[in-house]
Amino acid sequence: MKVIETFKLSKTFKSLFRKRRVDALQQVNLEVEKGHIFGLIGPNGAGKTTLVKILLGITYPTLGSANIFGLPISDYHCRQRVGYLPEDHRYPPYLTAEGVLHYFGKLSEIPLEDRRHRIEELLPLVKLQEWRKVKIKKYSKGMMQRLGIAQALINNPDLLILDEPTAGVDPIGRREVRDLLLELRGRGKTIFLNSHFLSEVEMICDHIAILHEGRVIRSGPLEELTRAPHEYELRVSHLPPAVEEEIKGKVVSYSRDNEKLRLCTESTATLNSVIDLLREHKVELLSLGPKRTSLEELFIRVVREGEVVE
Repeated sequence: MKVIETFKLSKTFKSLFRKRRVDALQQVNLEVEKGHIFGLIGPNGAGKTTLVKILLGITYPTLGSANIFGLPISDYHCRQRVGYLPEDHRYPPYLTAEGVLHYFGKLSEIPLEDRRHRIEELLPLVKLQEWRKVKIKKYSKGMMQRLGIAQALINNPDLLILDEPTAGVDPIGRREVRDLLLELRGRGKTIFLNSHFLSEVEMICDHIAILHEGRVIRSGPLEELTRAPHEYELRVSHLPPAVEEEIKGKVVSYSRDNEKLRLCTESTATLNSVIDLLREHKVELLSLGPKRTSLEELFIRVVREGEVVE
């Protein structure tokens, strides 16, 4: 099931006096599957916040359309199943965690008894049970982020849209937020994550999209996008020098670090011939897998290239 779908979504901002035109989004096509964590990444000014605002009905597209849970974003009913955490959110410092959640529960028109029950579920989930009566001015940044996620969950949404949920949080706080998001995915929630922390995105996201100058230049499963074509890592037991030399003659490039071999081949047929060679000489193959590039390396490369790959 597609939780979010966008169809050639475009947004142009115009200045009446300077006659300046800014194409914030240009024919953006995205699909977010149910139960996945989807990461939206891109440089500053790429259009990420504009896209989020369109999905939330805060601003409107110039061209194109979008659906949430199969309903057009012009229908406010689609957002009744959405929770949202803005970047750098602020709550009145004199409130407690309970007070914040009651306030946002009222905004969602949740009856008092249902709110109380929901708060009893959420505070342990975000590890704020012991801080429920403490004014939030005493909270750390990580605690504030977890409270923000609880606020986004108060209406028990099926879709969470989170804008920089780990911004300004120390490593321990980021780990806590990351573990919480993985637990929510395990409970069937769909999470749309906008973040600059590529390492965090790489650890938790199923799918990503890279937005650059208003265009989606890469989109797909993270595992596929970070896989280097025809590059493999093998771990082997004792490798005779003669066998090693023969392997070098079969592959495009070769490097070795003790037991680990890194190969670039022209095809999978070449890889199979290397494996046959190892078996023929009774060299034990301990592990085999595709070589992967980091998300940071992928991001830098495709942003520099700037080409859209469908």
